Amino acid sequence: MEYKDHEGYTHDWVSLLAAVQLAYNTSQNSTTGKTPALVEKGWNPLFPVDHLKENPLTIHLTAKDFHDMWNRDCGTSAKCIAEAEEYNKQRWDKTHMEPDFKEGYKVLVSTLSFNNLKLPKKMRDSFVGPFIIIKFIGQNAVEFKLTEEFSRKHTVFPVSLVNPYFQTAEDKFPSRRKNSTPPR
Repeated sequence: MEYKDHEGYTHDWVSLLAAVQLAYNTSQNSTTGKTPALVEKGWNPLFPVDHLKENPLTIHLTAKDFHDMWNRDCGTSAKCIAEAEEYNKQRWDKTHMEPDFKEGYKVLVSTLSFNNLKLPKKMRDSFVGPFIIIKFIGQNAVEFKLTEEFSRKHTVFPVSLVNPYFQTAEDKFPSRRKNSTPPR
């Protein structure tokens, strides 16, 4: 029986049986905690490596090159990830603003997710309200006191669907209708 090693050389299995037997007899058994050679003979055989001088191991050049490449690539990858995190943080901070309304303020709610309004989507208002903020739920949600026509809606909405309400003076627009619902 023959096999090829990692360098492509062909070897005969029979010549390796002594090394396999030595490796097996000097490996520690998980049950007894001892090696088979120690249990059978009372001593562990020495490896050929044990007879060599105690110099540091020589590392194969290919392994050293791979190790250096791996460390260099890991450092580059960590640097790229840190740069991407910083870039994403800057983009988020540039566009993200804390809501400028507080509890008790009047706000308008987007009708984007309202599917039970009677008018077609093109005809209905983009925002409805004003509603009074009861409380903030976390940083990204607001609870409202809804009017009776929206009583079947959930009272909590994300901050992204909420706009502040600015009340206009009626004397500036005297001809404006007071009822905001369109005629049927």
